[in-house]
Amino acid sequence: MWVMNTDLLRRKKICLSGMLSAAGTVACCATVFGFLGRFSWFLDLFSHFRVQYFLGLAVIGAILFAAKSRKTASVFFAFACINLALIVPLYLGRQPPPHGGHRSLRAMLINVNTAAGSPDRVRRAILEADPDILVLEEISAGWVAGLTWLTNSHPYSCVRPREDNFGIGLFSKRPFAESKMEYIGHAGVPTVLATIDTAQGPLRVIATHPLPPAGPGYSWRRNDQIEQLADYARSSVPLILLGDLNVTPWNYYFRRLLKRGGIVDSAKGYGVQPTWPSHNPLLLIPLDHCLHSPDISIIHREIGPSVGSDHYPLIVDFLMEARPASATGVAEQSPSPQQ
Repeated sequence: MWVMNTDLLRRKKICLSGMLSAAGTVACCATVFGFLGRFSWFLDLFSHFRVQYFLGLAVIGAILFAAKSRKTASVFFAFACINLALIVPLYLGRQPPPHGGHRSLRAMLINVNTAAGSPDRVRRAILEADPDILVLEEISAGWVAGLTWLTNSHPYSCVRPREDNFGIGLFSKRPFAESKMEYIGHAGVPTVLATIDTAQGPLRVIATHPLPPAGPGYSWRRNDQIEQLADYARSSVPLILLGDLNVTPWNYYFRRLLKRGGIVDSAKGYGVQPTWPSHNPLLLIPLDHCLHSPDISIIHREIGPSVGSDHYPLIVDFLMEARPASATGVAEQSPSPQQ
C-alpha cells in the first residue's frame, strides 16, 4: 500500500510539473509574440500583458526550481526578466516638480461605458477629484442629458455624443481659445482638439478614443489613427493628450507615437497603473493614458475609484511653463455641456 501511495504521489508530481512547464512555455511564446505586433494584428494582442507574463513566469519558475527542475526554471526566469526589463522603466525617471509658485492643473479621464457606467458614481468621482480639465468617453445623448450639472463647474465644453461607444466630450473650467472636432484617420470616430487659456498661458488638449483591436480591420484603423495623432501632438505650446488609446505602453504603435510626436508618457516614474478591465483584476492592463509635451511636469498621477464602467478613471496633476495668455479668439465654445 505504501508503495502504491508513493507511486501515485510521484505521478501527480510529474503531472503538475508537466502542466506548469506547459503554462510557462505558453507564457514564453507570448513574450516573444508581443515583440512582433507590427507584423500581425493577432500577435499585437500579446504585447499588452507584460505584467502577467512576468508574474506567471516568476511563480512557475520558482515552483519548478524548488521541485529540482532547475534547467526549465532557469529558462522561465530568463523570460520573466525580459518582461521585467520592459516594466521597470515605468517606475524610473520621475522628474522633480519645477520651482515656482504656479498652481498645478488637474486633468481627469473617464471612459464611462455607454451602457454599463453609473451616472451617480461618475458624478461623485468628478466632484471628489474636482478636475480643471475633464474628458469623458463613450458618452451618448442620454449621458449628455444627465450632465447638465457640469455647467456650474465646467462651463466650457466641446462634446459629440454617439450611441456606438465613441461619443466624446471635453469639459473645462477655463475658456477655450479654440476647439473643434476632428476625424483623424479612417476610423470615423471623433477627436477633440482644443486650446485652453490658463493662468500660465495656452494649453493644447487632445482628447481621443481609437477603436479597439477587435480583428484586422479595427486594428488597422486604430494603428492608423495613432500614427496620425503624432502629427497633431507636435505643438508649439504645452500639450496633453488624453484618451483610452486601446494600447498599452509596451505596444509598438504606442512607442512610435511617443517618438514621432515628441511627447512623454505621464506614467513614467509612477509605474504600471492599470485601468481596464475593472471587473477582472487578473487581466488588468493600462489602456487609458495621459501623454504630454516635455514642457509639462507631472506632479501626481493616480487611478480613480470604480464608476461602474469597465474602465477606472485616470487623474493627473501637472505644471506647465508660464507663458503669455493666448490672444486668440474663442471658437466652438459652449457655456453648456450640451453642445
